[in-house]
Amino acid sequence: MAAPQASHSHPPLEGQTRVIATIALALATFMNVLDTTIANVSIPAIAGDLGVSPNQGTWVITSFAVANAISVPLTGWLAQRFGQVHVFVLSVLLFVCASALCGMAGSIEMLIAFRVVQGLVAGPMIPLSSALLLQSYPPAKSAVALAIWAMTTLVAPVMGPILGGWISDNMSWPWIFYINIPTGVFAAWLCWRVFKHRESPTRKLPVDYVGLGLLVVWVGSLQIMLDKGKELGWFDSAEIITLTVVACVGFCFFVLWELTDEHPIVELRLFAKRNFLVGTVALSLGYCLFFGNVVIMPLWLQQYIGYTATWAGLATAPVGILAIMISPIVGKNLPKTDPRMVASVAFIIFAGTAFMRSHFNVGVTFWDLVLPQFLQGAATATFFVPLSAISLAGLKPQQIASATGLSNFVRITAGAFGASIFTTLWQDRSTLHHAQLTEAINPYNPIANSALDGLKSQGFTLDQALGTINRLIDQQAATLAATEFFWFSGYLFVALVAVVWLARSRQAGGPAPADAGGAH
Repeated sequence: MAAPQASHSHPPLEGQTRVIATIALALATFMNVLDTTIANVSIPAIAGDLGVSPNQGTWVITSFAVANAISVPLTGWLAQRFGQVHVFVLSVLLFVCASALCGMAGSIEMLIAFRVVQGLVAGPMIPLSSALLLQSYPPAKSAVALAIWAMTTLVAPVMGPILGGWISDNMSWPWIFYINIPTGVFAAWLCWRVFKHRESPTRKLPVDYVGLGLLVVWVGSLQIMLDKGKELGWFDSAEIITLTVVACVGFCFFVLWELTDEHPIVELRLFAKRNFLVGTVALSLGYCLFFGNVVIMPLWLQQYIGYTATWAGLATAPVGILAIMISPIVGKNLPKTDPRMVASVAFIIFAGTAFMRSHFNVGVTFWDLVLPQFLQGAATATFFVPLSAISLAGLKPQQIASATGLSNFVRITAGAFGASIFTTLWQDRSTLHHAQLTEAINPYNPIANSALDGLKSQGFTLDQALGTINRLIDQQAATLAATEFFWFSGYLFVALVAVVWLARSRQAGGPAPADAGGAH
């Protein structure tokens, strides 16, 4: 089950009421999408305040993403059982409550638990906001409605790092969650005023409790295993082995159950469709790499290059500029073009910007950082929509909702897994490079001795001089590991171009998807 289709059983809104409805839905969507990026640049501040490593701090990001992915498939059932308006408004209010709890968390465990709750209640907000917005406009203006909605989902990721960085530097990290309270309450109040008499029909439907339980078990176990593996020594730990076994067994039972259940929570049979399989795999792997870059960049800048949270946010935010400018052009012209070609362009741009980052060093300038981020916006604009079009090509109208929900679930889950895997690999490679570089610091290396003598001549003790050199080695090791990741990402993006062309062609003029939730 997935996002419900827009229903026009109610007449479109007119005039001021439609403007208010658009503002209300945009605010709620903005708040939701903002929370997927606002915490990225705040991770060092959160980790430091709660007494954990920045690597453990990334659980704040991945826990939200995994919980969000799990709840997305429930949206269709919830909307049909309780009504779109009731579910949407309640989701917004619960999101506000969860945000307040996140801000009040006194430990990393509490914060992760509240982020899980926040992710769970956020699941229905994105698909239902687009459905309600489509109801508010006449069919002839549906493209305008979707353009407004898409712009909101693109602006939020741009503002997230900047706002999160400024709050972390000038206030305190809990305020990245507290700012949701007035925004969410106001959006929920406006939505209820406008839509309370426009509720969708409801009916009792069976829910796949077994499938939902298995989904939570295998996804949750796998994510915890990925997040805690480094800390516990991977498979030297009985806990990690147990989590791996539970994840594997749970996944196998989940697949078997969903393929045989009459009302599956996730319609896995859609993967038998070639284009859906290819489109979803390319979209998910691409998003996995993209999200890994989104998480690692601010951590590297703040921990090793000396950037504040504000400047790290400013350095990463330009990714949205070209995306906002190009997305309407892509949406307008996609029905006339081959989406495989457009998606290929996206992956080539992604690869190019990754290779640009692979040449970074510890002396990288602000503008060196900004240029690939700016160019990557063009890739973002030409990435999500064409691959969604490929995924949905050839499906029956009644399959679109399930297909969109399943594709979003796989994409969001892949992003969360990618963040955990790539931050762990980055840390492991940093440790390896540190050990290799440290070998050069010995009494027989004249360069090392010269550096030590220079520091001691400035009044440093031997321990202080060695500590200074160790910090320089830390910086160099982390930078080498980061550039290796960027280089690796570039080649994987190139490989995904070949994957895209495994899909069958779609006739020009075919339907483009109404799902613009790329930024989310």
